[in-house]
Amino acid sequence: MAQPLYAFVMHRRFLFIASIIWSLAIHPVSAEPLDRPVWTFTLENDLPADTDRYYTNGFRIGRTSALNDVPTVMIDAASSVLGPIGDVRWRAGLGQSLYTPTEIDRETPNPTDQPYAAWLYGTVGLINDVTLDGHSRQTSVLLSLGVVGPAALGEQTQDFVHDLIGSQDPQGWDSQLDNEPALLLTVERRWVVPSREIISGLRADLAPHAGLALGNVFTHAAAGMTLRFGEPPNGDYGPPRIQPHTPGSEYFAPATDGASFNWYVFTGIEGRAVARNIFLDGNTFGDSASVEKNPFVMDASAGAVVVIGNLRLAYIHALRTQEFEGQAGPSVFSGLSVGWRF
Repeated sequence: MAQPLYAFVMHRRFLFIASIIWSLAIHPVSAEPLDRPVWTFTLENDLPADTDRYYTNGFRIGRTSALNDVPTVMIDAASSVLGPIGDVRWRAGLGQSLYTPTEIDRETPNPTDQPYAAWLYGTVGLINDVTLDGHSRQTSVLLSLGVVGPAALGEQTQDFVHDLIGSQDPQGWDSQLDNEPALLLTVERRWVVPSREIISGLRADLAPHAGLALGNVFTHAAAGMTLRFGEPPNGDYGPPRIQPHTPGSEYFAPATDGASFNWYVFTGIEGRAVARNIFLDGNTFGDSASVEKNPFVMDASAGAVVVIGNLRLAYIHALRTQEFEGQAGPSVFSGLSVGWRF
């Protein structure tokens, strides 16, 4: 993609984000803010890497409820997974992910390359925050229901975006995976080791995590950790990411320690033992495009988070190791996340 166009797009994004920051930052934050629902928008794309291949675009918009605003029946249904009950919130959202091969100008894609595929889904789940023996722990249970295939509107989405930015339309969407109901149950647990002050006023903490995904979309076991440095607010588990990825949380606490502004930088890593990935294995029933997947995949990421009152802004840059045999290098993509408590 042409550099002038990329610079223009990023400049427009910067101005948009800066205007939000200014409009919210001029309003003071109370010393004891009420717990509020959080709305979050997350966008991931390979535009900064200028690759347009593999996992090429994903978005999700979600809402996390205020504290303990959860039907008892939902807590009872998930109590065996959540463990000791602490601060419980429910979450819901809508998202879409797109996958394309390397040569998007080919009408007949290379059969040994990433198949064209799209996934459109809705999510509902619970988040449980608890402190045990001085360690913060968050457990999340998330159910995703949707569709993979033409009904996921991947071709229409990518054509619209490419027309908007003046890029070439992909030619091979007619070969995408067939329509198939998409089911995914994800359970994740994150721990935060108590932070240590490294430099006056600045702290570092370590957050290991583990997770399990079951369904016809993904089936894998995952583990990893995230290192943070700066002024992470209490109750912050990192910015949200789109599955599969190092986990974060759509919920966040406002700026703490008497400040209206907190920040931190982070780096993380996750390894996944993969039993199924529909975007590589192809449709569950019937013939479709597919490739030979690698059974182990790693993600490495780094980024920065800024919390200004009730607003959280996050940027992440990620690298994913080769997911299938013959893949032309790793997947590289970036993400922006905007969260607002109101």
